[in-house]
Amino acid sequence: MTEADSTPKDDRVAEPVRGPLIERIIEASAKNKFLVFIFTIFAVAGGIYGLIHTPLDAIPDLSDVQVIVYTDWEGRSPDLIEDQITYPISTVFIAAPKVKFVRGESMFGKSFVYVIFQDGTDIYWARSRVIEYLNSVRGSLPEGVNPVIGPDATGVGWVFEYALVDDTGKHDLAELRSIQDWNLRYALASVKGVSEVAPVGGFVKQYQVDLDPNALVAYHIPLSDVVSAIKMSNADVGGRIFEVATTEYFIRGRGYIKKIEDIENIVLKVENGTPVYLKNIATVHLGGDIRRGVAELDGQGETVGGIVVMRYGENALRVIDGIKKKIEEIKSSLPDGVRIVPTYDRSDLIKRAIATLREKLIEESIVVALVCIVFLWHIRSSLVAIVTLPIAIILSFIPMWWMNLTSNIMSLGGIAIAIGAMI
Repeated sequence: MTEADSTPKDDRVAEPVRGPLIERIIEASAKNKFLVFIFTIFAVAGGIYGLIHTPLDAIPDLSDVQVIVYTDWEGRSPDLIEDQITYPISTVFIAAPKVKFVRGESMFGKSFVYVIFQDGTDIYWARSRVIEYLNSVRGSLPEGVNPVIGPDATGVGWVFEYALVDDTGKHDLAELRSIQDWNLRYALASVKGVSEVAPVGGFVKQYQVDLDPNALVAYHIPLSDVVSAIKMSNADVGGRIFEVATTEYFIRGRGYIKKIEDIENIVLKVENGTPVYLKNIATVHLGGDIRRGVAELDGQGETVGGIVVMRYGENALRVIDGIKKKIEEIKSSLPDGVRIVPTYDRSDLIKRAIATLREKLIEESIVVALVCIVFLWHIRSSLVAIVTLPIAIILSFIPMWWMNLTSNIMSLGGIAIAIGAMI
């Protein structure tokens, strides 16, 4: 046995050293051109779907996930509001899950509590937690106080504003406010994506009772009895049914107040068989509620208007288009001489911003394509980079749609900047 024969033979074949991941991807793509082409078609289709369904807005929504708790307690001072309402409500939310911090604000007759949640928290999950914790604190609040949560909107949800203009001068501010509160508000609130229609300006019409102190003393009627009698008189009372000749009749007492005379004829007490009516001790008339601000249009005087607030996560441009269509539908139902004048419309800013960025994207793509052709000096090689640009731009809308981001100045501007980096 020779020395050469005694040496063991190694039959293993040396495997080629595999390159970096990017090289392997390029190699696999070159070997599977048809699959890459099919995958690109599906990816572009997904990008087009994302482009169509990505919400459009002029500015990005960088506001916190916030839920507002509003409480109204008429006639109370700010310090009493703070002690009896704001403090109890604020403290109960401190232990709520995912709450970042809580802010409270007390003013005359009103309380606002702002519950700020951690970034990424679902807004409707946050609202349900607020309602849950709010129910636990209602028992410790003063009687008759009912806190409510604000609309499901953000700080940039103010997308449209309008004013009511009366060219004939036949309608006063109270009548215009009634048109806004009972017609326009409900019509615009039915538009998809609208969270709230907040009225501004004018007078809120109400029945006002001016008591005569001397008459109260003369009839020995305390003020609390007057308030109680008015509240109890504005109600319908249900009864039972009775049958007459196989026909059922419903028995009920109809007591809802419909006119001034109904209030004047409220019975406060009976003395020696003679009723004492409210009109014997007071004067009843229509008037406007106390105002703490006014709305004015272009220096022409006071007016009545509304602010349309968009729901969280909606497409601002689509919501505004729906509002405009609804306004066109309800124009015919307005009184003669009353018209709706838009005073703020974000759609114009959105369209101008998108058009400007679209123009710049096209210009930048053309410049980058020319640079590729000049430096490579080979049409087929340049086409690889030139065709990649629009595909990459379209694909960028897939994660934007998936993450519920809006197409705005900042996001589209980032895409424009990234065109040069891709080459």
